[in-house]
Amino acid sequence: VLFRSVLSTRDQCRNLNPIQYLPDLSLSIKMTKTGIVCNISGRTVNLDPKHAVPNCINFVSHAHSDHLPNGDSGLVLATRETKEIATLRGHKIQNHVEHLEEFRLYDSGHILGARGLLFDDVFYTGDICTRDRGFLKGATIPKCQTLITECTFGKPEFVFPKIDDTIKRVNELISDLYHKGKPILLMGYQLGKAQTISNLFGHWEPMYYHDSVKQMNELHNKLGIPLKEAVGHTEAQTKGLLDKKPWVMVCPLMSENNPFVKQMKSKYDAITVGFTGWAKSNVSFGRKSDYSIPLSDHCDYVELLDLVKKSGAQKIYTIHGFVEEFAQDLTKLGYDAQPLRENSLDEFL
Repeated sequence: VLFRSVLSTRDQCRNLNPIQYLPDLSLSIKMTKTGIVCNISGRTVNLDPKHAVPNCINFVSHAHSDHLPNGDSGLVLATRETKEIATLRGHKIQNHVEHLEEFRLYDSGHILGARGLLFDDVFYTGDICTRDRGFLKGATIPKCQTLITECTFGKPEFVFPKIDDTIKRVNELISDLYHKGKPILLMGYQLGKAQTISNLFGHWEPMYYHDSVKQMNELHNKLGIPLKEAVGHTEAQTKGLLDKKPWVMVCPLMSENNPFVKQMKSKYDAITVGFTGWAKSNVSFGRKSDYSIPLSDHCDYVELLDLVKKSGAQKIYTIHGFVEEFAQDLTKLGYDAQPLRENSLDEFL
């Protein structure tokens, strides 16, 4: 009998049901140059592949560009929201289906339309967040035998403040800057963070959107997410609205050297507030704003540990982020965990 892990005593062996620990040699998971490939019982499932492969199932977890496939030859399982957002961003998803028998999608709480996938007792998280943030609700974690999880913030230094504390801090900051007559750029990724910011701080007036954010917010409204309507930055500039300070504008996350940011600072004396999970790290792009606010669409370290615990998984694979460090920490806690690297291949239950 092959056991999943080495048992330290004979008594432990007597207390275990060996059937639960037999590896299923029909299941293999590997990381390739084009994504994660799962083979089980003669069926191939590609997880967030760079190319949609024919004659197999291609799962697209969400519409951030690093998760969208090129090509249109393979069947793609994704939500309608992911398909619509991908189209707006110039990625047409062909051969699209929203449902497949034996495949269950779970809201991953990352961005609108983002899902994790459960199949054959394997759960793939995609990018995941278990915190409620405005209109986004935290992810639901199903029970599974094998967990493939991202760990973007898989180090103990990444523990984010509670969302209510973040909202309070930012509202106080905006109030103080308004009192000084300063216009403010609230900056977050154009897809995901910008919509959360628009939702959380949409009560400030006057509010404007960077044109790209306005376009994405309008699609969210079309898809049933009520975000505040606001004038785009080009129209606001043309009409001289930005000359009447103070104001708030929601923008993509940009560096201090970006021409748009330079113009907003030189012409209007704008203050930049960047929202990113890297705000307190030594990563340079986490500190390119006048104020950096820790806010992420991913789980922090503690939430990742809780995710693993809730899943009940007996095998954990780490992908994206601090894969080595997080796998090592899980191993120290008694889990059977390892990074899923390119060219690696494992067989397990």
